[in-house]
Amino acid sequence: MADVQQPTSGMQVVLGALSLPKKWRLGIGPIIAVIVLLAIVMAAVFAPLYVPYDPSQMSSTNRLQPSSAEHLFGTDPYGRDLFSRVVTGGQVSLLIGIGSAIVSVLVGLAIGLVSGFFRIADAIIMRVMDSLMAIPAILLAIALVALSGPSITSVIIAITIPEVPRVVRLVRSVVLGAREEPYVEAAIALGSSMPRILWQHLMPNTLSPLIVQGTYICASAILTEAILSFLGAGVSTEIPTWGNIMAEGRTYFQVNPGLIFWPGLMLSLCILSINLLGDTARDILDPRLKKREA
Repeated sequence: MADVQQPTSGMQVVLGALSLPKKWRLGIGPIIAVIVLLAIVMAAVFAPLYVPYDPSQMSSTNRLQPSSAEHLFGTDPYGRDLFSRVVTGGQVSLLIGIGSAIVSVLVGLAIGLVSGFFRIADAIIMRVMDSLMAIPAILLAIALVALSGPSITSVIIAITIPEVPRVVRLVRSVVLGAREEPYVEAAIALGSSMPRILWQHLMPNTLSPLIVQGTYICASAILTEAILSFLGAGVSTEIPTWGNIMAEGRTYFQVNPGLIFWPGLMLSLCILSINLLGDTARDILDPRLKKREA
């Protein structure tokens, strides 16, 4: 009798996914998004191990070369290998996106908890948040980078400040709903300290919406960084990012379309994947919303 073929590791992953509870099963779209995003992240993280050239190495004899075996994506106006720059540029773009999302969520969570629980502070905080939201995010980011200088840290701060009010409003709305719950009133009656009530009883209610909001902020931050760099208001041009690469190549697009196409493709795939995962997380963590939309 022939031996039954054992499932491969890939098959085991698929079978495991099919055995999950229904609400946790992923469709083909989210699975593709996970694969694409993991590929981009892994390519960026391990870039120093396999990129063929130093992304900053210039060559006057190799300017604007087309794609070839020696230069997979061609070269830029300074003779630098475009493949090495696109892959390495993903490190900075992802760092800014993830960093902006983490800082925005943490700062917005702290302010939102205070705003939602303390009525006196709420009026002041919300006026400040409304004032920040009234300013276009890109204009505010450009002004902040101009004041603090073109560094990665300043770009993260410039992107974070316009995003914080949205997180604050989200957390505040959750806290306002949970503040009247019996378990919160019981904790107050028993004399629990305010930090304990905020941290142990109210903060857990905000985790699900914050996870979803964090993915959207990450995608938005990556796009905002690219816009800032394309406008010359991002990180230093010496540091490769997807936005910087496109900004440097726009003048020579007709000579080598890859100067815009490759970084633009990576940027688009990354943002689409993150947004799709955010939508999937929203449907999983808040099934009531999915029912309302249906």
